[in-house]
Amino acid sequence: MNAIYFTQFKGPLEIKDIPVPTATNDGVVIKVEATGLCRSDWHAWMGHDSDIVLPHVPGHEFAGVISEIGKQVTKFKVGDRVTVPFVCGCGKCQYCLRGDAQVCPTQTQPGFTGFGSFAEYVAIDNADFNLINIPSEVSFATAAALGCRFATAYRGLIKRAKIMAGEKVVIYGCGGVGLSAVMIAKAQGAIVFAADINDGALEVAASLGAQTINSRTTDPVTFLQNLGGADVAVDALGSEATAGASVLSLARGGRHLQLGLLLTPSGLTAMPMARVIAWELTLLGSHGMAARDYPEMLALVASGALNPSLLVKREVGIEEGAIALADLDSQGAAGITIIKV
Repeated sequence: MNAIYFTQFKGPLEIKDIPVPTATNDGVVIKVEATGLCRSDWHAWMGHDSDIVLPHVPGHEFAGVISEIGKQVTKFKVGDRVTVPFVCGCGKCQYCLRGDAQVCPTQTQPGFTGFGSFAEYVAIDNADFNLINIPSEVSFATAAALGCRFATAYRGLIKRAKIMAGEKVVIYGCGGVGLSAVMIAKAQGAIVFAADINDGALEVAASLGAQTINSRTTDPVTFLQNLGGADVAVDALGSEATAGASVLSLARGGRHLQLGLLLTPSGLTAMPMARVIAWELTLLGSHGMAARDYPEMLALVASGALNPSLLVKREVGIEEGAIALADLDSQGAAGITIIKV
C-alpha cells in the first residue's frame, strides 16, 4: 500500500509502498477514504512527540471502511463506515470505565504511538471500545474533518468550559481548531470574537459569524477588556503569547480553555498567574474526546446543526499531501485540508 513515510525527523517525506497491516484479535484494519492534515502531524514529523519510533507514517484524523476484523470483535463488521478518536483508550482502566478514555494512561494514538492514516490502510486495536459508526448522512471527508480538531474543540467548549448562550467567547488562532471552535460557539448562541494575523483565516471566521480581530493592527486584550472582558477565552493556536493573551482577555471569574499544544523546550509555559489568582480565573485543558461522546456530536452534524464540511477548504491526493505536510508551518491556507488516499 502507498503511505507518506519518513525515516528521520525533518527528513524527506516519501510516498512508499509498505505492507498492509493485519488486524489483531481485538482490532480492525480500515481502508482509509479521507484523512485530515493537522498541525499535530507536522509536530510528529518535526520530532516533537517522544512516542514516535522511526520509521513512521503520520496521520490521525481519518474515516474509512472496515476491511478486516479480529476474531474478538463483536460490535463491528467488514464494510462498516467508521472513524476513531485520535486518542484510543484501553477500555479497562478507571478512566476509560468512567468515560474519560481521552486521558487513559495507556492510550494509543494512530500516527503517534503507531503507523497512522496517511496510508491506504490503518490498523486500530481494541476496536469495540474505540470505533465509531459514521451516519450515512455524513461524508468521509466531513467525518475526517471532525478528527482531533473539531472533536477537541467540541468537548472543550461544551463539556469543559460549558459555554452558554449570550456569553462572550474569544478564540485565539483561526486554524482548524480555532475555526471549529468558532462554529461550535456560535451554534451555542455565544457572542464570538476571533483573533488571528492571517486575513484569509479571519475571512473564514467572519463567514462563520465571528467578529474578527486582526492582531497585527489591534491588540485583542485591550479590545476585549474595553468590552468588559470575555467570559471564555480559547487558545486554539498553542503558544506562550496566545495563551497569555487569552488569560488576560478574560473578565473576572472567566474561563481559559487551552486547546493548542504548548510545546516549549522545557515543557513549561509562563502564564499570568497573578491575574488568575486576583480575578479568580479558571484554567482548563481539553485532550480530544472519547468514542462514547461522539454520537451526540455526530447527531448534530447529521442534522445540520453543525456543519464541519464548511471548514474543508482543500482536498488533495497523497503526493500533494506530503508536500502540504512539510509546508504546514509556513503556508497561509485557511481551513482544513483533507487528503484522499
